Formats: sequence, C-alpha cells, structure tokens
Amino acid sequence: MPCVHLLLAVSFLVMPGLLHSGDVAAGRVPALIVFGDSTADTGNNNFIQTLARGNYPPYGRDYAGGVATGRFSNGRLPADFVSEALGLPPAVPAYLDPGHGIHQLASGVSFASAGAGLDETTAQMLSAVTLAQQIEHFKEYKARLRRAKGAAAADSIIRRSLYLFSAGASDFLGNYLLYPLRRRRFTLPEYEAYLAGAAEAAVRAAHGLGARRVSVAGLPPLGCLPLQRTLNAARPGECNWGLNAVARRFNRRLRAAARRLDGELPGAQVVYVDQYRVLADMIAKPWQYGFENSVRGCCGTGTFETGVLCSIDNALSCKNADKFVFFDAVHPSQRAYKIVANAILNATWHILK
Repeated sequence: MPCVHLLLAVSFLVMPGLLHSGDVAAGRVPALIVFGDSTADTGNNNFIQTLARGNYPPYGRDYAGGVATGRFSNGRLPADFVSEALGLPPAVPAYLDPGHGIHQLASGVSFASAGAGLDETTAQMLSAVTLAQQIEHFKEYKARLRRAKGAAAADSIIRRSLYLFSAGASDFLGNYLLYPLRRRRFTLPEYEAYLAGAAEAAVRAAHGLGARRVSVAGLPPLGCLPLQRTLNAARPGECNWGLNAVARRFNRRLRAAARRLDGELPGAQVVYVDQYRVLADMIAKPWQYGFENSVRGCCGTGTFETGVLCSIDNALSCKNADKFVFFDAVHPSQRAYKIVANAILNATWHILK
C-alpha cells in the first residue's frame, strides 16, 4: 500500500479557545520560525522531489480560495494560527517557495518538511528535507536577512522571534517500527534516547545561530491515530496502547531535555509543549471540544488514507471537516489545529513577555 505510512509525524496540543495578539504581547515577537514535519510544512515539499506532498485536493479545501498549498489539512496549520495570534501574517510562508522574498519571510518562515523526523534517515526515506538541512536553511535565511535589513535589525529579529520544533512521530511509526535498519542498531529505549538527543542537538544548533525563545512539542498518543487503529491487528479499531506507551516514554525524555536546555543555554528560554494528555482527553471525549468524531479521518473512509490516497478516495470524504478531529488518517483538521495553536500559545506565554 503506497504512502500509507507517509507523514506520520503529528505534533499538536489541544485546548479550548484561541488567544488573540493582544493576549500575547503583540509586537514583542517579530517573527515565527518553524522547524519540523508535516504538521508544520506550509508548502516546502512542493519544491523538492518527494512523494510527501499535499498540494492537491481534498487538502486545502477550506483554505482561503480553496487552494491546496501543500499543508496536510483541509486548511491552516497550528503555526499559521499562532502567527496570526501574535499579530503577524495569518499564514507562515514556506522557505523554499520562490514566490516569497526575504522581506516577506522576515515576519515568519517555515523550514519544515513533510516526512522529516528527528532521525535523519526518516527524512531520507521520502526524500524530505532533513532536520539538519532545515538548520542549514535557517543559517542561510539569517545571512539573507542581514543583507536585507542590516546586521543589527536582523539579529534583533532572530533573537526575539518565537521558534517552534515539531517532529518525532514518523521516526517511530514510519521508520523504527516499520523497517529493520534502526532496530538492528538500537533497542527501543536506546532509540528513544537517540531521538531525544537529536532534538536537543537541533535546539542547540538553532541557539548557536541566535534562537532564544524555543518551544519543543512532544508526541501525541501515537496509537490513537486513525491509521494506527486500523493497523491494530490485536484489536482493530481500538487505540494501540503499546504505541501510546512509547510516546509517553519519549515525551519524558524530551521534557527532561527541554529543562536541561533551558538551564544550560545562555539567554535561552526553552519550553516543552505537552500534547499527550490533552489530546488523549479530546479523543476520549470529542463532544467536549465540539467534535463528533475522533476515531476516523474526514477524507476517504477515514481509516487509512493520507497523502495521495486521500486524493484517490476524495469522493468518499466527509461534508464538514469541522466535525472531525482528524482530516486524514494521520493529520488533524483545521479546526483541531486552531485549538492546537491555542495550546502552543498557552505553553509559551511566559517566554513571550
């Protein structure tokens, strides 16, 4: 089944309501700078040779003008809503889009690439942009910004911006647990530690280039993604609690890494975004968040379709994605992502003052 495990890195946290720019000290954050995977890729993969693309219907059907921008949802992503709430543009531009000049990118940019992970080999499987390459793009971006704005102004933007890191799920679901290469080298606990170390190294690299306000998102309940319910051979249709345990263990390591970075990196404020607990509650009680379905995705049958498979089964897609927590069998709907953005803002509020 081609592309079933495409883009499994879901990273989001959910709480009711959405903060507005006045609530988070608008003007104090000059830009939003994003690294990660399909939950944060606003169109970069449209400009590289990869199967991991979302620039076709039904993706983007509720985006402005009904355009499939490459975002893996029916509309906007968490980074877009966070940007808007900070008083910045309502859509974060993709760095690799040649239509975006440096002056537009000065108020926000996404380096994220669908299919990427904390493990470099995860991105290589789908020819996505690795996290190390994303950091290199950030370095290039900083040099371009200095040429356009001057060193002092550019360095101020880099220092005061909010940085979002969102990756990790596809390292487990689309790499370690799917292919034998990493299992031959690492036990599962060793791989969890390896990924946490990779996340820590990425934050340190960004800090070395000037990043100071950093948010690192943990994993959701991996076993409760619609696709993983379908693949649960022991209890089809139910959450895979073993995968959820993997997510919880990794999150503990990532939280510890964030605390360590917060204490060690000069001038930095590093926060961990805990999405597991709240998303688990949303899945268990979707009606409390205004949803009707948290078991299936909106596109196709909602049980296995993601990526190009959503396009093939488009005729089967639901009428109203706002009623679904998930848009495809892996990625949340725009409405769920808007709630995600609120949680990110709440988690980072104290470092935006």
